[in-house]
Amino acid sequence: MDTANVGEEMYRFVTDLFPICRSITGKGVRETLALIQKHTPLDIHEIPSGTRVFDWIVPKEWNIREAWIKDPAGKKIIDFQNSNLHVLNYSTPVHATLSVEDLKKHLYSLPEHSDWIPYRTSYYSSNWGFCLPYNQLLTLPEGEYEVFIDSSLEDGHLTYGEYYLRGETEAEVLISAHICHPSLANDNLSGIAVAVFLANYLSKLSLRYSYRFLFIPGTIGSITWLSLNEPKVSRIKHGLVFTSLGDSGKFTYKKSRRGDTEIDRAVAEILKKSGEAFEICDFSPYGYDERQFCSPGFNLPVGCLMRTPHGEYAEYHTSADNLDFVRPEYLADSLSKCLAIVEIIEANRVYWNLNPKCEPQLGKRGIYSQIGGQTDGKSQELALLWVLNLSDGKNSLLDITERSGLKFSAISSAAQTLCKNGLLREHSNG
Repeated sequence: MDTANVGEEMYRFVTDLFPICRSITGKGVRETLALIQKHTPLDIHEIPSGTRVFDWIVPKEWNIREAWIKDPAGKKIIDFQNSNLHVLNYSTPVHATLSVEDLKKHLYSLPEHSDWIPYRTSYYSSNWGFCLPYNQLLTLPEGEYEVFIDSSLEDGHLTYGEYYLRGETEAEVLISAHICHPSLANDNLSGIAVAVFLANYLSKLSLRYSYRFLFIPGTIGSITWLSLNEPKVSRIKHGLVFTSLGDSGKFTYKKSRRGDTEIDRAVAEILKKSGEAFEICDFSPYGYDERQFCSPGFNLPVGCLMRTPHGEYAEYHTSADNLDFVRPEYLADSLSKCLAIVEIIEANRVYWNLNPKCEPQLGKRGIYSQIGGQTDGKSQELALLWVLNLSDGKNSLLDITERSGLKFSAISSAAQTLCKNGLLREHSNG
C-alpha cells in the first residue's frame, strides 16, 4: 500500500465531507451517504419516525435551511452559512426578537477556548440555540436581537448505510462508524474515511470472514440496527467501532465488554509490536456505539479503535476539530493498523503437528539452516519451532504468537511453510 498517496486520497475525502451539516437524521445524513456511495457500494436503509427500537423511538427527522442572529443595528452577527456549528443541532424553528439577557439563555460558548465555536445538540428535548466564540459573547451590546432558525422537525426517517462483503463463511466482522456529526473532522470524518478505504481494500481480497460495514448515526443508529437485525447478530465474531483516527495522538483501544476476545487480543498484538506508544483501556459503558453492541443482551466481541480518545483533546466537539487537525499521514497510519488487525483475524487458525514425537528434521526438507550456530534467520527458525511445539489442536496462531513473543506474521508464515511440507494441517474445528 502506497501510504502517502492513500493518505492524501483519504484526506481529500474528509475534505469533501467536511462542509455537510449532519445530524442523527435528515438531508445531511443522506448527502453524506451519497458521497460514501461514490467509493463504496452501500445499501441505504430508511427507518420511519416513530418506529420502536427496543426502549427507544426513532425520532422525527430534522432539517435546517437557514439560521442567523441580527444585532440591535440589524447586522447579522451569527450566520449558519458561515459554520454549521453555530446552531444547536436539532434546534426547533424560531423567529423572535429578544433582549440580550433573554438571548443569552440560548447561547453556548467555551470560556476556556474563547475563539472556538462549541458543538452542542438537543436531540431528544425541544429547544433552540446558537453556539459562538466566548470572545464574541462578551462583546454583545444591550438592546433587542432578532433571531431566526428555519428548521423543521417532522415525521420522516432515520437513514443509515450498510455494505456487506461476503467471504468464504457467514461468520462476520462488524465495522461501524458514526455519521451524525456536522463539520468535525476527527470525530468522526476520520473514522468514516478509514472504514470506507478499508472496505475498498478488502473488496479486492479473498476473505475467510464476511465483513459488514455500518455507517450509522450515533447511539440511535446502532440501537436501530440491532433491533432490526437481531437474527444476524450471532454471526458477528469480531467487531470494531472506528472514531477519531486522524489526529497525531497515540493509538488507544477500548476493549470489548468481555475483555479477552480474539479481536481484543489481535489489536493488542498489533499495537504492542508496532514500536509506538499506545494505550489499551478496559471496557466502560460510556463512549461510542461499542456500548450498544456490548450491552448485556448482546455482549458482542466489539471494541473501539481510536487515536486520542473523546474528551481528551481540547479540540473535541469544537470548531478546532477542523481540516488542519487531521493529517493524511495519520489517516494512512490508521488504515495500515486496521489492515494488520484484519490480517491476524483472517489468518488465525488452529493446527495439528503431524510429526509430534520429537522435532522433525527440518534441514533435510530445506526449511532449516544447514549450518548450525548462525544468527541469520534465527527468528524464522524460532517461529518454526514454536509452531511445531504448540500446534496440538488447541493453540491458535495468536496463542503461539503471544507465548513466543514473536510477530504474528512470522508465526503465520512458519505455519504456511510447515503445511506445504506436510508437517502441519489445519484443525477442522480451528
